[in-house]
This record gives sequence, C-alpha cells and structure tokens, in this order.
Amino acid sequence: MQNEINAFIGCESGFDEASAVIFGAPFDSTTSYRPGARFGPAAIRGESFGIETYSPYQDKDLSDIRVFDSGNLELRFGSPESALEDIENRTAEILSAGKLPVMLGGEHLVTLGAFRACAKKYDNDIYLIHFDAHADLREEYLGQRLSHACVIRRCHDIVGDGRIFQFGIRSGDREEFLFAKNHTEMFPTKVQGVDFGALPRVIERLKGKRVYLTIDFDVLDPAFFCGTGTPEAGGASFNEILEAVIMIGRELDIIGADLNELSPHYDQSGASTAIACKLLRELLLAVLCP
Repeated sequence: MQNEINAFIGCESGFDEASAVIFGAPFDSTTSYRPGARFGPAAIRGESFGIETYSPYQDKDLSDIRVFDSGNLELRFGSPESALEDIENRTAEILSAGKLPVMLGGEHLVTLGAFRACAKKYDNDIYLIHFDAHADLREEYLGQRLSHACVIRRCHDIVGDGRIFQFGIRSGDREEFLFAKNHTEMFPTKVQGVDFGALPRVIERLKGKRVYLTIDFDVLDPAFFCGTGTPEAGGASFNEILEAVIMIGRELDIIGADLNELSPHYDQSGASTAIACKLLRELLLAVLCP
C-alpha cells in the first residue's frame, strides 16, 4: 500500500505505526437512481482541510492517534464481483496487519467486500450495525443479486439471523420489511422521527462482541445532507447521527467500518461533504482514542 498524497487531514501516519487504515472504494456501477458516489472518497479527502483535527465534541484530536490513508482502490467498474474481490483483499490485508479498516464509498454495495473479509477473519462471529434510509434487503434488484439495493441481504447470507441491527430505515418494498421482521432487528423511522431510543439497549447487547459499522449518508435528512444519490425525506439530523456514532465507537469493539453514498456534486454548497468529513473524524476518534 502506498501513502495517499492528499490524505484525509491528520491521517498522514506511516502504515507500520498506524492503528487504522483508510481506503477509498470509488464504485457506483449498480446505483439505481442518481450516480456519482464514486467521487465521494476524493471529495472527503479534498474538503477535509476545511475542518480541524480537533473535536470539541469529544475533546480529542486526530494528532492523538495514528491513521494511514492508503488512497483509493482502482476498481473494475464493469464487474461488481471483481470490485468486491478487490475490496475484500484490501480489507483482509489491513486486518492481517492488526489494523482497523475504514472504507470510504462509493455506493453501498462496497460494504459487502469489506464485510466478507471481516467475517472470514472472525469465522462469521461478527455483528452489523447499519445506518441507512433504505433497508437494502432485496433478494435481487432488476435481476441482480449484487446491487446496492441488496447489500444487507447479502450480509445476512453470511451471518444469519440475530446479528444485523438497522436504524433510520424509511424506504423499501413490503417484502424487505417482512424479511426484516423475521430476520434482522430493524428500528424504522416513524412519523415522530428516527428511532435511536433502542440504540443504548443494542449497544448493551453487543458489548464484548465484534461489530462492523456501516453508515449510508442518506440516513440523514436531505435537509441536512442532499449530496447523495437516493435522498429520502424524514431522516436523522447531524447531531443525532453524531451522538450515535460516538456512542457506538466508544462502547463497542468495532472491527471494521465504512461511510458511503456521498455524491458531492448534488450539493454545490459543499455542506454534505463537510458533514461527511466531520463524521469520519468523529468515528476515528471515538474508536481509536480512549
């Protein structure tokens, strides 16, 4: 792995000394609505210098930890399975070195590659926390089983029932919600808003267990985050997601994480990218800095 020249702010450590490794997966070949998530990783890095390394929320600084930014993978856009294989191999390489993999998408399908590597590393004894507007539990979408609309279903194929916890969901077909009722633990968004009330109970259940965290940025209300390919009204606020990410990072054994579905050109103000930068900073600090 080579150093990314334009590394995320505060993440310029060498590979050997790092506790975590960032890498980008700029892939959006199965995007079903508006493409552009492939530009997310570069935008996050480029705009990261508009924020500080210090977090006033946690009283921690990226200078207190060691993170290596290995840049973007060069993925084969015409082949989802080939792209997933490359992502899995990079994640496995990071895990074998005893470091935390943190992936920047890209569309949500990229999660499957990283999740596969983590599951193999720990003999499928892992759990998944999923923040998203969409259930992503379809068996197939337009005849394809490898789609961003199917990614959590494919993760369920690996770990089975009782290991997937979904928050912020407010979109999906009837079959997805029926599947969730029987096979995952979903806390869908109600008229009153996103149900994060169950999160402390879920965290208590998952203490001492290995957890993979995946954040689709469209879990946020498009009033806060419109720079995404499939915006869904009625989502979480930045402060709600921030509190949830910090709580999860501090309390649980996170063995892998990703943030995905930023399509920066749909928000010319740059606000969505700025939010993505902050959430990455806060996640790194919550997980790596005691």
